[in-house]
Amino acid sequence: MDIKVYGNDVEKAIKMLKRKLQNDGLFRDLKTRSFYEKPSEKKKRKQREARKKRMKALKFKRPSE
Repeated sequence: MDIKVYGNDVEKAIKMLKRKLQNDGLFRDLKTRSFYEKPSEKKKRKQREARKKRMKALKFKRPSE
């Protein structure tokens, strides 16, 4: 990952870096790995995330004619 700094504008570069890390899911991953998660809780979380992803896909899916 490359973040280029133009005109010594470090603040803007840091903002861009944070946005890219958030889009990659790094912060969410760090949060989930910071504590132990029981296998049953992990399975439930994965199912919740999959359900949420399916619902979002259905929301944007065009109706077939």
